[in-house]
Amino acid sequence: MAEKGVVESVKDSIVASIKGTGEIVNAVIDTVRGTLVNTIKGTGTVGAALTGTVSDILRGAIQGTTQVGADVGYAARGAVLGVIRGAKEVGIGAMDAITASARAVVKSTAEVGGDVGAAAKGAVLGVVDGAKEIGIGTMDAISASAGAVVKGASEVGGDVATAAKNAVEGAITAAQEVGLSAEEAATAAATGALKAAGEISSTAVEEVRKVVTGTISGVKVVVKEPFK
Repeated sequence: MAEKGVVESVKDSIVASIKGTGEIVNAVIDTVRGTLVNTIKGTGTVGAALTGTVSDILRGAIQGTTQVGADVGYAARGAVLGVIRGAKEVGIGAMDAITASARAVVKSTAEVGGDVGAAAKGAVLGVVDGAKEIGIGTMDAISASAGAVVKGASEVGGDVATAAKNAVEGAITAAQEVGLSAEEAATAAATGALKAAGEISSTAVEEVRKVVTGTISGVKVVVKEPFK
């Protein structure tokens, strides 16, 4: 019952907040951050339990957003940033928060039949916002989130190529917004996506390589493959 409690309460809170203010990103950030902090402080769970907790909270956030017909890309951005902020408050590692949230956003969006591509892009945008705030290496964060997005898509039988391409597009958009090198960001995302694909299957590697090599959104993407 506990799991349903978190999912439902987050969903109801998001619905009420978006209907009340018409604002998506901040509604999701505040609800996700607050719920994560309260849940972790209340139960003392970290480590492996973090993934489950994040998954429940983000499932509620995406369901609530979808219910009011709001943009899932904005919700994904807010959800990931909310997790990063909440994790910082309770002393959870930033990279754990990034991978757990990016993966959960994609899976939850697929579950409700939402636009997984938009969620993938939004997740990476949220990661860049969060990395800047908490002072961790943005390129490492982009790479980790792109990999998590690909894994999340794979776990729900989604299209890993679409998820990968949208993660790269999200990285480019985010880099341009905050004045980072779009080429570096695209390369970090493409490399992370390809590395994750390598942990899935050789077919996934081929599919992902095809879409992340070349020029995306006017930016030349160079994939680094230190792995085989």
